[in-house]
Amino acid sequence: QVQLVESGGGLVQPGGSLRLSCVASGSIFSSYTMGWYRQAPGKQRELVASISSGGRLNYADSVKGRFTISRDTTKLTVYLQMNSLKPEDTAAYYCHLGQKSWNYWGQGTQVTVSS
Repeated sequence: QVQLVESGGGLVQPGGSLRLSCVASGSIFSSYTMGWYRQAPGKQRELVASISSGGRLNYADSVKGRFTISRDTTKLTVYLQMNSLKPEDTAAYYCHLGQKSWNYWGQGTQVTVSS
């Protein structure tokens, strides 16, 4: 079993920044992918960014150049630095870990971008 605990969401003005953190614990294999998804009201959950255990990065086109995903492997923690936030970035953000055929999700943290 894997547990994911997120932190760092909140209310920010357009153009502002936030950093999300996700700490993983439990039975984590050597090969995995961690990342962030988001879901706005009435919309499907979508990938924001991911990083594999080998370091491969993947970003949604809508966040390229504004968001940066990084990790601390010693702490099993993944971060999402979000800059130049826009109102359309408002959503619940979920940490995800995938390994083999299993998928694990955090409880979600709300990000609201509004003036």
